[in-house]
Amino acid sequence: MDARIQMLTCYFSTCDTQWTHFKSLSYDLLNFIYQMASAASNSDGGCVSCLPCDYTQKAFKARRCKYRVKSVNSSRLCCLLCLCRYDYKEMLHNSTFCLVPRGRRLGSFRFLEALQAACVPVMLSNGWELPFSEIIDWNTAAVIGDERLLLQIPTTVRSIHQDKILSLRQQTQFLWEAYFSSVEKIVLSTLEIIQDRVLEHSSRSSLMWNSHPGGLFALPQYSGYLGDFPFYYATLGIKPYPKFTAVIHAVSPLVSQSQPILKLLVAVAKSQYCAQIIVLWNCDKPLPAKHRWPATSVPVIVIEGENKVMSSRFLPYETIVTDAVLSLDEDTVLSTTEVDFAFTVWQSFPERIVGYPARSHFWDSNKERWGYTSKWTNDYSMVLTGAAIYHRYRAVCNVSLCSAVFFLISALLCSPSVTRGSQPCLTQASRWADPDHFAQRQTCMNKFTSWFGAMPLVHSQMRLDPVLFKDQVSILRKKYRDIERL
Repeated sequence: MDARIQMLTCYFSTCDTQWTHFKSLSYDLLNFIYQMASAASNSDGGCVSCLPCDYTQKAFKARRCKYRVKSVNSSRLCCLLCLCRYDYKEMLHNSTFCLVPRGRRLGSFRFLEALQAACVPVMLSNGWELPFSEIIDWNTAAVIGDERLLLQIPTTVRSIHQDKILSLRQQTQFLWEAYFSSVEKIVLSTLEIIQDRVLEHSSRSSLMWNSHPGGLFALPQYSGYLGDFPFYYATLGIKPYPKFTAVIHAVSPLVSQSQPILKLLVAVAKSQYCAQIIVLWNCDKPLPAKHRWPATSVPVIVIEGENKVMSSRFLPYETIVTDAVLSLDEDTVLSTTEVDFAFTVWQSFPERIVGYPARSHFWDSNKERWGYTSKWTNDYSMVLTGAAIYHRYRAVCNVSLCSAVFFLISALLCSPSVTRGSQPCLTQASRWADPDHFAQRQTCMNKFTSWFGAMPLVHSQMRLDPVLFKDQVSILRKKYRDIERL
């Protein structure tokens, strides 16, 4: 065996126990590691091991190693075998490809490290069955090499186009976040895979597992057809159903024909995209008689809430037959034009939440907690459900416990929300103006942030104004005349 290979083998055999598995590496692999290290040294670059230099030199001075440091230049050896001048995590995150040879057995912890760092793993472990390979297409996130053809790896990775590299790195991040970022996700993924094996007729497709948001959020009991999920419209080249169902949350008794809820009902019913209106009666008073409701061209269904709680508006009611759900508070004032425009925007972003009342979070350094503000700026991180459109699959997921939480979880599952260029009018008696209610929202946001372990909300500036929509200013100024007068 070449002396340099014996030297590396001797080094690893005398170092800390975490490196003892290198004794079993093949001659070719050790030779490959040495060449990579030599190239890095000549270019004043990377290293092989993360042991400190003094420990490296002590290892080669050990009695059981017949190859002494004097056999090679000590400073060169130090550069070859340690990260004395570089931070390991920093180098990992700045790397494009990460070599993942076999560890003590076929597998290696370096594989998960590479995924977390968005570094494309270069697998060198023949016979290793990669985790969850039954449902994950690892060819979209890793380079699978052959241990017998080690010296071809540098040429292989150099030949990968930049667009392909970007796609590989994006997929590493998706797979890490979806299935490996916590013990809980690993366990849940395992259980869901077992369920798909048992219930093969309703199992998830490969597309569900390998594209955002992942198999854990694509419930097979909801539907076996990909077109029923908002995440796959673009992939399948289809569009959502061109109508919406409005759900109006009512908590106040109906005592006057001039109440905001009746005006809102009429305005929504006039929308060309409205299929039906559901009034969720969460008031303590009995249901009003049918003649108390205004006559409309679309069906109006009044449902009495069982628990009388705000989150009941997000339940998957069987009467909802459209993809889109327009969630409304009883005291929201919207024109028909605004309703039409919001739905038109949502059709372009069916996987997101499109609405009017925008809010934002910020870090309050004085109180050392997250703050919640309704200040009107061009920057926001939440869209409240007082006037928002979302896909009905969100209700099936049952992720909405309060309005703030709706968007916290939305930030985790999907893309940022989309808000329109103005907010709807609210009546003076609106509970949103109540300071106590505002404080409750802030408390709610901080509690869930602590449970998640991080703040998932991301600030956005994606606002759409009707007069600039699709840049057809002159046409849309005529089409949406009412909005310009608001």
